[in-house]
Amino acid sequence: MLQLRSVGMRFGAVEALQAVDLELAPGEVVGLMGDNGAGKSTLLKIVAGNFAPTSGEIRWDKQAVELTPLSAREHGIEAVYQDLALCDNLSATANVFLGRELHRRLFGILPVLDHAAMRKRSAELFDELGSDTRPDDLVRRMSGGQRQATALARARLSAPRLMLLDEPTAAISVRQIAEVLELIRSLRGQGVSVLLISHRMSDVFAVADRVVVLRRGRKVADKGIAESSPEEVTALITGAIEAA
Repeated sequence: MLQLRSVGMRFGAVEALQAVDLELAPGEVVGLMGDNGAGKSTLLKIVAGNFAPTSGEIRWDKQAVELTPLSAREHGIEAVYQDLALCDNLSATANVFLGRELHRRLFGILPVLDHAAMRKRSAELFDELGSDTRPDDLVRRMSGGQRQATALARARLSAPRLMLLDEPTAAISVRQIAEVLELIRSLRGQGVSVLLISHRMSDVFAVADRVVVLRRGRKVADKGIAESSPEEVTALITGAIEAA
C-alpha cells in the first residue's frame, strides 16, 4: 500500500534521513524504533505530508505521489501526534468533529450544528475501537487511555487506511497502556495499517507485525517480530550491532 524508496531528508547541513526504504501492507502494524535523533519523527512527518523529502520517492497503491497534509488525508493517511491536540474544555464528541462539524437545516433554511448525529457517530467510533469513552465526557476529566481513544476516533472519522501514531503510550499508566495497545489491535482488525513510533520495546513486540530500526538517519533493520528480539533491537539502536 505504501512504499518509500531511497527517501532522504536534509535540514541544511543536517542529514536527518539517508536513503530509507519502507513498505507497509494493508492491515499491517509496523513498529518504528530508534534513539532520539534517529529520524523517526521526520519519517512520520514525511508520510503525513508535513515534510517533502529532499530525495527519493513515495508510492501509494503503486503510484508515485507528492504528499501534503491535505493530499495525505485524501489518500487515507491520518496522524496522531504525541501531544494529541485535544481541547480540554470540550467533550469527546466536539473534539472528534472539531473542524468537521455536521450540520442540519432548521426550518429547511438555517444551518445549525447536528449535535445528535455527531454524538451518535462518536459513540459508534468509540464502540468500534472497543473504548469505554462516552461522547459527552469532557477531555479534562479523561484518563490517558480515553484521551488516546478520542484522538484515534477523530482520526478514524475519515475512514483512514493508514494511521501514524507517535509515542501513543508515553506518560500514561500501565492500565492505560493496555487500553491503547488494544485500540491498535482493534485498528488492525478493521484492516487499518499502523506505523507506530515508540520507545517502549514491550509495546512494539506486543502489537507489531514488523519492527524497523533507524540509527542516525539510516535504516539498520526491518524484521518480522517473530524473527527478532528486544535484545537484538536494543543492540541495533545503540550500535552494538551494525545491521540485521
